Amino acid sequence: MPSDPTIDHAHLQALQAGDDTALNRLIARWEQPLLGFAFRYVQNRADARDLAAEAFVRLYQQRARLRPDTNLSAWLFTTLANLCSNHLRWKRRHPAVALEAEEPGGARPPAATLASGRAAPDAALQQDEVAEAVRRAIALLPHDLKTVLLLHHYQHLSCREIARIVHCSESGVESRLYRARQRLRGALADFLREISPC
Repeated sequence: MPSDPTIDHAHLQALQAGDDTALNRLIARWEQPLLGFAFRYVQNRADARDLAAEAFVRLYQQRARLRPDTNLSAWLFTTLANLCSNHLRWKRRHPAVALEAEEPGGARPPAATLASGRAAPDAALQQDEVAEAVRRAIALLPHDLKTVLLLHHYQHLSCREIARIVHCSESGVESRLYRARQRLRGALADFLREISPC
């Protein structure tokens, strides 16, 4: 994940000064981390791409209102987390049947798994089942717990960085992480007992 805020500040100032190509440089820096977060949140690649793109649209629209020293990573992840939450809320109110089911987690085709020779087919299948169970359990978390968990475990942000994004104290972030992990343990307990050989 991009880690140098001075580069972000320079690009933001250029964008505010009318250099629209600065947005392209910011997209190049932040697109992958935002896509990763959005996909894990909404669990749909097309929706994740749309939501990450919308975060950049919002950045462009609000560029004049942002302070030059804005913590851009916090701003982008806050905006994206809210967009993801609103998107899922809208989808719950407007259910639709997908024409094509997306493979959970963008799973590799079976041939790729077998050709790699890294794991026996039964072990690979069990790994996929565990990953899918974790994805389903994360999807059921409330917004505040899901956001903190995804930012910490998948985006590898510190509690201090997450606190700026979710607007709470570091101890509040730690508390949310603890509660998220407890809920995941509870949600996965039955599944893990089923696949355990003993």
